[in-house]
Amino acid sequence: MTIRMTRTFRRLAAATIFFAMAAPAFAEDFAAALDTPMAQAIERSIGTAESDAVEMLIAIGGIVSPSGEEHERADQVAAIMRKIGLSDVTITESPNVIGRIPGRSGKAIVFISTLDDLKTVAEHQRARDEPLERVGRRITGPGSNTSSTTVSMLIAARALLNAGIEPEHSLVFAGVAQEETGLNGMKALYEAYRDDAVAFIDILGDGATISYGAIGIHWWKIIAEGPAGHTLHGGLPNVNQAVARAVDRIFSLPHPRRHADRNTRINIAMLNSGAVFNHKPETAWFSLDIRSLDNAVIADVEREMRVILEKVAAQTGIAMRMEPVNLTPGGQIEGARESRLVRASEAVARRIGVSPVLNDSGSANLNIAIAHGSPAIGLGGERGGRRGFPDEWADMDAMLRTSAHAGLLAYLLADDSGKEEAGG
Repeated sequence: MTIRMTRTFRRLAAATIFFAMAAPAFAEDFAAALDTPMAQAIERSIGTAESDAVEMLIAIGGIVSPSGEEHERADQVAAIMRKIGLSDVTITESPNVIGRIPGRSGKAIVFISTLDDLKTVAEHQRARDEPLERVGRRITGPGSNTSSTTVSMLIAARALLNAGIEPEHSLVFAGVAQEETGLNGMKALYEAYRDDAVAFIDILGDGATISYGAIGIHWWKIIAEGPAGHTLHGGLPNVNQAVARAVDRIFSLPHPRRHADRNTRINIAMLNSGAVFNHKPETAWFSLDIRSLDNAVIADVEREMRVILEKVAAQTGIAMRMEPVNLTPGGQIEGARESRLVRASEAVARRIGVSPVLNDSGSANLNIAIAHGSPAIGLGGERGGRRGFPDEWADMDAMLRTSAHAGLLAYLLADDSGKEEAGG
């Protein structure tokens, strides 16, 4: 317990230093820094990377990689990391794939992309059974959309190496597994870097949106269990009566109205029960999606949920229980909006022709870091379309803009001048 509390204190203290700097304390001019020869060399390298980016995306995105089955894609990404010259390339048990540009400080700036695809993407890949292809400014085919962010990260890493960067902080590039099924790869990555990371950057797009906070998302499966029976002898108790009562009362909870300013939402999207007209089912279930920027509100909703289920069970004679499916933590770090990390990302976005929209409600790998008090942002925005459909596609120009954002941000946070800490 003492070790855990000490680590937590160190992370929160580091975050306080990182985020507490008021805007006037930032001596550097980001625009001027982005006009230096090093920054220009990074941009030139990315500007000539189009054909290589296409080749990488066809190779990576064409691999069937549903969440939990990312090993082959991790192998391919690791091979590219070694080819472009990243150091210490490893594939972990998760499997995460990690490479880095070593720095001098013992600290790290960690860039993250997602390795896995939706299950539906994998199904479309198997049905298509042919490689991705380039059509104009698009790379088309299932598997292209999410993997474009991994390619963006690799192109950025190569540009930094080509420019000869010698960073103060190590630049870590990680493709993480199981993002779609519990952020498990990110959890493992965070455990590995929690004490050394100055910041985590979750690459989801070109930076048209920049998230500096995280919304909590808790998914539950609410299961009802009772006696089965034929219609002629069934009657009550019936699991469907219990489900109907519970759903109605959940939608009557006041939290989404009472805490609307905290983006609080409650949704029930799926109901599953029975298979034939003339039998009452033995089990039924429905989904529950709870979201809020305030973790205390989520906990309050869940407490009231349990009270509702207990009352419904007592009234109907049907057993009811909550089974967690995916509990994504949220969090906010004081001063994040004015931090160097966010302001540098804003400057880079404008440099590459994007007008960023900032928000405090990110929902992806960054949630793990922010929930534990570690500085992190998510770069969202354009990357393509039709994700999860057979005609999925990735936008070539967005992919290169994303590369430029990641590469230039890495330079601003950990360039070879050694003048400042990334949080200073």
